[in-house]
Amino acid sequence: MTTETRVGPLETEELISGSEAIARACALADVDVITAYPIRPYDTVMQFVSKLIANGELTCEYIVAESEHSQFEIVKHASAVGARVFTGSSGVGWFYAFEALAVTCGLRLPMVAMVGNRALDDPGAFGCEHNDALAVRDLGWLLNWAATAQDCIDTAFLAWRVAEDPRVFLPCAISTDGAFLTHSQQIVKVPDRSLVDKFLPPYDRGKFQLHPDNPITIAPQVNEDWLMEIRRQTDAAMRRARDVIIEAHQEFVDIFGRGGDPFLEEYMTDDADVVLIGMGTLALPLKVTVRRMREKGHKVGFIRVKWFRPFPGPELLELLPRFKAVGVIDRDYSLGSPLNGGVLFNEVRSIMYSAPERVPIIGFVAGLGGREITIPSTRQMFEITQKAADEGGTDQELHWIGVRE
Repeated sequence: MTTETRVGPLETEELISGSEAIARACALADVDVITAYPIRPYDTVMQFVSKLIANGELTCEYIVAESEHSQFEIVKHASAVGARVFTGSSGVGWFYAFEALAVTCGLRLPMVAMVGNRALDDPGAFGCEHNDALAVRDLGWLLNWAATAQDCIDTAFLAWRVAEDPRVFLPCAISTDGAFLTHSQQIVKVPDRSLVDKFLPPYDRGKFQLHPDNPITIAPQVNEDWLMEIRRQTDAAMRRARDVIIEAHQEFVDIFGRGGDPFLEEYMTDDADVVLIGMGTLALPLKVTVRRMREKGHKVGFIRVKWFRPFPGPELLELLPRFKAVGVIDRDYSLGSPLNGGVLFNEVRSIMYSAPERVPIIGFVAGLGGREITIPSTRQMFEITQKAADEGGTDQELHWIGVRE
């Protein structure tokens, strides 16, 4: 049962899960069209949405589709006619909708979706991995990883604000680690509707709205005649999204009084010799490990990447060279990639190629299939990274952590 505590005239504290936090965001953002199709662990958000509708707290078109593909097609078209939309999926359900996911970017439709991060099934797993959401990283989707239930509700407001900005008009996926975040309850500050209205303007497609009184063509067959130009326009929108995120984030901080840096969360990094970098809920065991190692005199820190697309390359390029070694934790895999590392590892190494002084970068693959990333395993990663710092490099740049021999 949800418990509420009034902490001020404009917010309440509630004990809710990450999924419930996003459902509450849908109500506060006055979403017009929501589609649902059950696949765990994402399906919990739709259970909470249906409760809000039944209780009269949310009024919207709530459509239970017959598949994930239809689910995303419905909100895609609803967005084209000017409706604020929300949907989501997990794992292979996200992949079943891939046709709709791919074309939404080129159509410049600001669909907001929750991805309850889940392994891609075979040989049998429903636990957390990041490969499902990362599959759209090269298509034009904005990608954000939440670490807490508070992040879930806050990121949802930012997602609609940034995606619906006419300078962007791109879809946005809010990634929430399956079970660790979708199902776990935490204390969340839920704002009053008046605050949300102040931050989030109505969705307005302007001259691009599909309407009988505004005859326009959407998704024409262009092939070689215009496709490169359309791709370049999508690229320009993604590039502009950086400044829009910074602008929206500053307004969020001014209105809600929280938020920190738009792209990165730093934890005890000021005097750190080595740091670990990761995304999502692994922030919790990492912060605990940092505190415990600090108590023993180790100069370690942690950096959480919030936005993966657009990638915070400039911020990391400025930040990372001051450390003696950097470890990158991936809850994903990129088989056959450079050094056989994970996706985040390869992205960080790529941006650091431009650094005037390169530091050793170590990759770690951990927590696949929902396996917990524990305090002992995070301590092991710090020790490996510290060794690389002490020796000025390493012969083994990629490690799988927590794997039985």
